[in-house]
Amino acid sequence: MTSSGNGDEPHAPLEGYQIIDLSSGVAGAYCTKILADGGAEVIKLEPPEGDPLRSRSASGAVIAPDDDGALFDFLACSKHGVVIEPDRPDDLEFAVRLIAGADAVVWSGGTRLADHRALNPRALRRSQPHLTVTSITAFGLDSPWSDRPATEFTLQAWSGGIIGLGRGWADRAPISVGGQPGEWLAGIYGALGTMVSRLRAGGGAPGELVDVSMLEAMASCMTYHPVTFFDMAAQPFRTERAVLTPGVHAAKDGLVGVGVGTGQQWLDFCAMVDHPEWMDDPSLFVERRHLASDIDEWMGQRTVDEILELASLFRIPHAPVGNGASVPHTSHFEQRRSLVTNPRDGFAQPDQPFRLHPAVLRQPQAAPRLGEHTERYRGCHRRQPERREPTTVAGSVQLPLSGLRVLDMTAFWAGPLCTHVLGLLGAEIIHVESVSRPDHTRLAAARVLPDNTTQVWERSGIFSGLNSNKKSLTLDLRAEQGREALKRLLSTCDVVVENYTPRVLDQLGLDYDAVRAIQPDIVMVRMPGFGLDGPWRDNAAFAFVIEDASGLTWRTGFPDEKPISPYCLADPNAGIHAVTGLLMGLEHRRRTGESVLVEAAMVDAALNVAAEQIVEYSSYGVVLERSGNRGPFAAPQNLYRTDDLDEQGRRDCWVAIAVVTDDQWIALRTVLGEPDWAMDATLLDASERCAAHDTIDEHLAEWCRNQSADRIVERLWSAGVPVGKVLQPHHQADLAPLQHRGFFETVEHPVTGWARHATLPIRFSRGPRRQIRSPAPLLGEHTREVLAAAGLSEQELDDLAAAGLTGTEPAR
Repeated sequence: MTSSGNGDEPHAPLEGYQIIDLSSGVAGAYCTKILADGGAEVIKLEPPEGDPLRSRSASGAVIAPDDDGALFDFLACSKHGVVIEPDRPDDLEFAVRLIAGADAVVWSGGTRLADHRALNPRALRRSQPHLTVTSITAFGLDSPWSDRPATEFTLQAWSGGIIGLGRGWADRAPISVGGQPGEWLAGIYGALGTMVSRLRAGGGAPGELVDVSMLEAMASCMTYHPVTFFDMAAQPFRTERAVLTPGVHAAKDGLVGVGVGTGQQWLDFCAMVDHPEWMDDPSLFVERRHLASDIDEWMGQRTVDEILELASLFRIPHAPVGNGASVPHTSHFEQRRSLVTNPRDGFAQPDQPFRLHPAVLRQPQAAPRLGEHTERYRGCHRRQPERREPTTVAGSVQLPLSGLRVLDMTAFWAGPLCTHVLGLLGAEIIHVESVSRPDHTRLAAARVLPDNTTQVWERSGIFSGLNSNKKSLTLDLRAEQGREALKRLLSTCDVVVENYTPRVLDQLGLDYDAVRAIQPDIVMVRMPGFGLDGPWRDNAAFAFVIEDASGLTWRTGFPDEKPISPYCLADPNAGIHAVTGLLMGLEHRRRTGESVLVEAAMVDAALNVAAEQIVEYSSYGVVLERSGNRGPFAAPQNLYRTDDLDEQGRRDCWVAIAVVTDDQWIALRTVLGEPDWAMDATLLDASERCAAHDTIDEHLAEWCRNQSADRIVERLWSAGVPVGKVLQPHHQADLAPLQHRGFFETVEHPVTGWARHATLPIRFSRGPRRQIRSPAPLLGEHTREVLAAAGLSEQELDDLAAAGLTGTEPAR
């Protein structure tokens, strides 16, 4: 760690905060890793047989009984390990004593210890009212589906994430996102929820239950506000599956990802690939799949480096398609030191998903061996939980970020999601746009609305879903007059969040040093695609190129085809990580009074979600490949077509089935009527089922195609087999657990009327019961109000409007 400037070594933001890790699997482990990186003391409690994660290897590597898998070693860095035998009263009393002395518990079921009746979340809250208890489960603790079996794969189906934004070809099954991203998403939401609850505790509030639903986390991050879009546009965002064009292509010497996210980028791409005639057909910006073969031909004549160099010159989003073998040796990641060495076993692993300046996050320490610190904690006196003075941002019990003023200089998805979460938690958010360049998502509905629609820029469900609880300020920052007005506003703010490419703020004279000169204790969150340094620093970054570069794309798709960008993950993943980094920055400011720069590069967050690829290759020399809808931890696992018709009358409805345990296999074959093919004794072994997957798929496909999805779900769930309907995303609000938990709130918009809006995938037992207080703002709706409060006179406001630097309609 670096010096804070006063001669003393700085404290990590969460130093003095003690957390008991009662979780198993990736989600809880990633949650507590983030908190340990922030300086928390994390004590991992395990039964004598250990967390199953210790023996997990997606490549099938054999983990010795006295060793741990690479993924565990990565996720358990900086934690302490204690073994508890739950069947021994003295051990159980020891666990209770440790928990009583802690500040928080992170819990997920799946071990004998976590599932003990005295250690479930509600029991802990009753016995230890001071605790924050963060629970991470498939459907949420308070859910009518809380006792139903599920896996990452079946939750992707229920969430709408398998259909997503139309991923995959229409003549094949839809395609799930590879690499189990839902586990990681639930983990980062768990860390966020724990820190929010800590703010309340710091303000004197008692503990609470923080109830994280993995289904809701995936609905939030693997789809693009489909319910709100449907309600406001009266039709789905997309009804057909497709693969991005351009997208992933085969160059002479490897795979390269190139994409377009704006109209100008499409025109530039046409020029780059020597097809200027495509510019003359405006319809190609919406539908261009038939151009794929021409694009493939152009790409195939060039090397990856040649394509990347050209794309950089034309300012078209681009990246090599990375995997576990190539990512550690990519020049940008090498120069930024995006990967570090595991302190115990020496393999490569991603560095922290965000960086704080000053560098106050804890550097990783070796993961604990099973029970390594048991005796150390047995000999400790009971610790009294930390009681902190009230913080300046804790606010009321209902709104933990009440009183925090945030200048939101973001657009598209990742940045607005970060500030949207802050708004849901009570912060005042001032969203900066300009009439010449409104937030791009304001026009996301234009392609489906009638040509004579008025105020098109106010009718986007995507913009509305990302910007409720915000104020809209229009201000053209290209003009000196606009920049001066913004600087006056900056002096009233606690936080600035921006997600431009780094060169933009540099050119405007609004980098961190300039902002800190205006507001000395500012916390500034910068969300560049590839970071504030390195050779890719100024590259345009959309979700698909971040997914390409980090390895998320590599794991998604069928093995006999090129990989497919998930196109749904990198943006929201970056946004949630940025919020968590910001909360740590706020805690550092509370302790020291110092300003903080939070560098939340999109690609760093994505590398962490793709970490399993990197650590598996570095440890075992195996490149994890894409496997369609199959997976390394279940057999059978796949999508199967049902007898239903979709909303367009097509026979394109599917169910997801995943068998994880031998008992689930026995249950499945019982539901099937114990046919001869399923009764082969060798299939009681998971590895044999994996070897026979093709045959099993054929029989399951035949069984499913003559039944409705509802009937299949009813039969398999009642038998204890994980199953899910592959949901069209705009039907998320029909799901019983989301309705029961109030995940969607109905909001009245002044132009489009009532629409359902997604909230946080977290329920806080101390509230708020309702998270959305106001609809997304009209363009420039609060300009005069906000600038007047910052000290601008009526004459100055009139001058800005007369110069066209503010306004309430997009410039013509």
